[in-house]
Amino acid sequence: MINRKTSFGEQLFQVGNFVFLSLVSLTFLLPFLVILSTSFVSETELIRRGSFILFPQQLDLTAYKVLLSGTSTLYHAYYITIMRVVVGTSLNLIFTAMMAYGLARKQLPGRNVVISLIFVTMLIDGGLIPNYLLMKGLHLTNTFWVMILPGLVNAWYLIIMKNFFTQIPDSLEESATIDGASPLRILVSIVIPLSLPTFATIGLFYAVGHWNAWFDAMIYINDTDKLPVQAIMRQIVLQYSAVDINQSVFASLAEKPTAESVKAAAIMVTTLPILFVYPFLQKHFVKGVLTGSVKG
Repeated sequence: MINRKTSFGEQLFQVGNFVFLSLVSLTFLLPFLVILSTSFVSETELIRRGSFILFPQQLDLTAYKVLLSGTSTLYHAYYITIMRVVVGTSLNLIFTAMMAYGLARKQLPGRNVVISLIFVTMLIDGGLIPNYLLMKGLHLTNTFWVMILPGLVNAWYLIIMKNFFTQIPDSLEESATIDGASPLRILVSIVIPLSLPTFATIGLFYAVGHWNAWFDAMIYINDTDKLPVQAIMRQIVLQYSAVDINQSVFASLAEKPTAESVKAAAIMVTTLPILFVYPFLQKHFVKGVLTGSVKG
């Protein structure tokens, strides 16, 4: 291998590229740092220094005391969110895999018609009012399952998984069929073990979607005790309701937290868990996009 000396133009490009990407990264990082610092700012410092404080002089934890004490409603909201992620993602993967496996079989009658109808659902939506009337007619409104069942199978994730299933050699399934294995046994014993990376990718997509979801809960659920953490955070950000979240702790504080600090703390509390997990799972996002780009 011949080592070629880097030219001045290439070095200049590398430096410019590094500076540009650093500035772009800073534009993403700066708002996060502002929110983080705001969550630790006391009312006295906020009045003295103004609303934009990047480095607080003294860390004030009153906003987190209100949000995270033992009687806070955020804990129950976290429980609802975790249950939604676990139960919803599990059911999503089961039904998506079963449907994708069936559509991956080229001998399935009407296969192309079904795929076309699924693709249409990605372009046309029934609308908010018809969806609400449907959920109400099915007696799903104000229940936990209204956040799970309507999005049980995502059309795009279904296509990604189907495309991967079509890449599995037919000879493996033919051999299992000769040995007397049923289609369900083939799916569980052969297809799924060979598709674990894709299952991890699709499961990650579903889990992040459930964690960040709030709109369906705000539309279909009226009981505050059944709302996920993202919906509670939205209420805090839009209407400063720290008293409603933890009335006893809020009343016992000598210095009350500001509205800005409570809103910033709520954002940090609901964002940090997924923020810590995402960097370790980012490669699965990239792999899922590449897998979906392969035509099946």
